[in-house]
Amino acid sequence: MREDIWDVEVARRYDTPGTGMFAPEVLGPTVDRLAELAGGGRALELAIGTGRVAVPLAERGVPVTGIELSRPMADRLRTKVDEATIPVVIGDMASAVAPGSYTLVYLVFNTISNLLTQAEQVACFRNAARHLTPGGRFVIELWVPELRALPPGREATVWHNEPGYIGLDTYDVQNQHVVSHHFRFSDGRQAELFRSPHRYIWPGELDLMGQLAGFELESRHADWAGSEFTAESRSHVSVYRLPPQESGRP
Repeated sequence: MREDIWDVEVARRYDTPGTGMFAPEVLGPTVDRLAELAGGGRALELAIGTGRVAVPLAERGVPVTGIELSRPMADRLRTKVDEATIPVVIGDMASAVAPGSYTLVYLVFNTISNLLTQAEQVACFRNAARHLTPGGRFVIELWVPELRALPPGREATVWHNEPGYIGLDTYDVQNQHVVSHHFRFSDGRQAELFRSPHRYIWPGELDLMGQLAGFELESRHADWAGSEFTAESRSHVSVYRLPPQESGRP
């Protein structure tokens, strides 16, 4: 994962209160579902960022700990809550260890794709399993690669277009990599560009990663509200669960 991308400037501009991924209609169902899945236990957020999800989840009474690679993002979280309220371990979500055990580990907003190799992504699943109690759940929110929109010879797709913003992805299909380009502009000639590299993952490949770490797929929906996942869905929320501890075993 590229620590240098999530710098002080990105952290400063990351939060958009009330709009975008911070909009109540986006954040509300996310927090509702995660609180339900925590089942009264503790939650660990991998790549906790500025606390978009963790802060309202903690306000719902779910004890939350985070792992975060970017110090500037974690510093931004600290302007909202202190270390006692939401402890954060600085480190890579594929390998860093947080103290204690949890009933829920979660990874939202496509962030597992920031790990740029299959091996790192598998390690992330194993790290989640390491932190969970028997029967615990690992939840991943991830987009579905839009390769059907790529005719022969085309290497990019525009996935969002609105006044002042264009989002497009450039694909390296051979290596299963994509770079997301975010252009923001006004009426003048100047535009701001933010780019982030990703390794895209098909749902079936994600399930295999879960199996390698000892998980079973418990459910998959198209969104946090529980809409049906279909071949036309552009994203999914997948819940993986460790088997409960068998009676008579330590």
